[in-house]
Amino acid sequence: MSDGTNPPSHPQPEPAPGSGGYGFPSGPPAQDGYGYPPASGGYGYPQSGQQPNPYQQDTGGGQWPPAQPGSPSVALRDPSDGPDWAAMADRSAAERRRKRLWMLGGGVTVLALLAGGGTFFLLGSGDDGAEGDARPTASGSPSPSEPTPDKSTPAAYTATVAGDDTLLRNSYGKVGIRLGPDLRIDPLGKRFQVIGKGNGNSWGQSAEPVVDVTKSFTLTARAYNSAAKGSRIVMSQGDGESFSFELGVNEVKGKQAWIFRVQTGDKGAAATTRTVTAEGLDMVKTPTLLMATYDAEKKAIALYVNGKKADETQVPPIWEGPGPLQLGRSKHHNIWTGPWQGALHNIKIYNMAFTAEQAAGYKAGKLDPAPKPTHGWLLT
Repeated sequence: MSDGTNPPSHPQPEPAPGSGGYGFPSGPPAQDGYGYPPASGGYGYPQSGQQPNPYQQDTGGGQWPPAQPGSPSVALRDPSDGPDWAAMADRSAAERRRKRLWMLGGGVTVLALLAGGGTFFLLGSGDDGAEGDARPTASGSPSPSEPTPDKSTPAAYTATVAGDDTLLRNSYGKVGIRLGPDLRIDPLGKRFQVIGKGNGNSWGQSAEPVVDVTKSFTLTARAYNSAAKGSRIVMSQGDGESFSFELGVNEVKGKQAWIFRVQTGDKGAAATTRTVTAEGLDMVKTPTLLMATYDAEKKAIALYVNGKKADETQVPPIWEGPGPLQLGRSKHHNIWTGPWQGALHNIKIYNMAFTAEQAAGYKAGKLDPAPKPTHGWLLT
């Protein structure tokens, strides 16, 4: 456990209008354009009044942000973001198939192709909550060049809501996650991940809070951090003056560590935060399964890394701050910090606190009976 103090904030500078920056074209900004404070306020800017929330999955209206003409629904992978995990997953699958050779009858060798058990970042089979093989599509609509599958064909997993490639589909609930300009979708084998560039636009946001911090909960995600220093947040909740909780990377004793931090006061003061840490681990370009829990009865938080408990501590009740779930950033003293650099995948939320045994079983894919998440995005 750390000393409970807040880390140094690393706010992201706003690009000057007309100078470009963070992927914006140079030249005069359009009124209310991306990345510029709209006249009425908006997410990430001071609010002057009630703002409409365009993040709900079943909006039925026009999409936000507006699609750019000619832009692909799924961006091509940038080699600078890290390894080609799709190729890594294919190699891992080939290795598993080789190990599943067995003899039938008079020595006839066959290759058993087992559906499911997909591997993420070469983390091994027995993946938590794995689904069967299927053709991936960014949204719910089949490709025009492909025939519509019959009932015997597994349905393709869809990462986004049909017709809106900037809204992550919630597999267990109705609240989608709207992607910022620089948190993009990339293929991961037959599934998908999101990749952040580590700048002020590398975020995602739900339409409303999805975690009731007054009750027990568990957060889990698979993460690949490609930043060698600084604070990098996988997920948090709240868009007011301070977060309610945050899970991600922070510098502890001069080195990066995995952290789970909760706020117990409404102003984000260092004295009212509680933190559990996982120190001394390989932090950069290392596939990692993260799990954070809050047990409302025991009033305790815990952090698990790759199925093993790293730290646990008693906490006062968590402050129920305003605002929705965030991917790739957190609010500190009214400033967005910790922009995510790397990939995120298999994000789930449960309305219970996992035990150490359940955390290990989740990693091994052997939870029985398997609890059902309340929310899930970018699932395997």
